[in-house]
Amino acid sequence: MNSNKATLIGLTAVFLWSLIVALIKEVSHYFGPIGGAALIYSCASIILLFSFGWTHLKEFPLKYLIWGSLLFVAYEICLALSIVYSSNNRQAIEIGMVNYLWPTATILFSIIFNRQKTNFLIFPGICLSVAGICLVLGGEAGFSFNTMLSNIQTNPLSYGLALTGVFLWAAYCTLTARAANGKNGITLFFILVSIVLWTQWIFSAEPIPNFELNSSIYLVLAAFAMGIGYGAWNIGIMHGNVTVLATASYFIPVFSSVVSALILSTQLTFSFWKGALMVCFGSLLCWMATKAKS
Repeated sequence: MNSNKATLIGLTAVFLWSLIVALIKEVSHYFGPIGGAALIYSCASIILLFSFGWTHLKEFPLKYLIWGSLLFVAYEICLALSIVYSSNNRQAIEIGMVNYLWPTATILFSIIFNRQKTNFLIFPGICLSVAGICLVLGGEAGFSFNTMLSNIQTNPLSYGLALTGVFLWAAYCTLTARAANGKNGITLFFILVSIVLWTQWIFSAEPIPNFELNSSIYLVLAAFAMGIGYGAWNIGIMHGNVTVLATASYFIPVFSSVVSALILSTQLTFSFWKGALMVCFGSLLCWMATKAKS
C-alpha cells in the first residue's frame, strides 16, 4: 500500500477516536450506562470481525493472551463506565481529558519497566501534562487545589475509574508490546469486553434497551468510531508515516474536546482549553524525549 495513502487512513483514526467520548455519553442517554456500553462494544466487535477476521487462540503467545486480555478488558471497562457514570456532559469531557494522561504514563512505564532511554525533556513533559489536567479540573478557578478536589469529590467513581484506566492502558502498552509477537488480539479483546459488560447488565436494574432511530444512529456511529478507528490506525502504523501519526495522535485531547463540546452542546472555559493544550504538548515532549535517545 502507498505510504501517503496509509498515513491518511491512519489519520482518520485520530478523527474517529476524537468522537468516542461524546458518542459514548450520548448512547448512555438512550440505552443506560451499562447497556449502552455493552451495545457499543458488541457492535464494534462485529465490525472488527469483518475487518480483521478471527485469529485462533492457539496462535497467540500465552503471555500476551493472558495479560493482554486482562489489561485491555479492564481498561475499556474503566474508560466506558467512567464516561457513562459522569454527572453531566461537561464532566464527561473532563473525564475524557483525564484519560489522555495515558501517553505520559506509558512513557513513564517504559522508562521504569523497559529501561527506555530518555533525555531532560521528560521532566517538563510530565510536569506540563499533570499541570494541564489540574487546570482542566480546576474549572473557572484555574490552578486551584481546593476547587479541583471539590470537583473530583462530586463524582469520585468516574474520576477514579478514569485515572485507573490511565495506568491500565500504560501497563497494556508496556507489557504486551513485546509479548504480542506481531499478533493482534483486538477482536478477541473487544468480544471479552462485551461479555463482561453484558454480565454486569444482567445483574443491574437497567431496563431492556429500546431501539429508536436517533438512538440507533448514535450506537452505530459509536461502534464505527471504535471498530474502524482501531482498524485504520493499524493500517497507518504498519504502512504509513509513523512520525506523522504519532504527532497527530498527541493532539487527540484537543480534537476530542472540540468535537465533544459540539455534539454535547457544552461550553468549555478558557482555562479548560489551556489545560487541554498543556496535556497535548506535555505528551509530545515526553515522546520527543524518548525519540531523541532512540
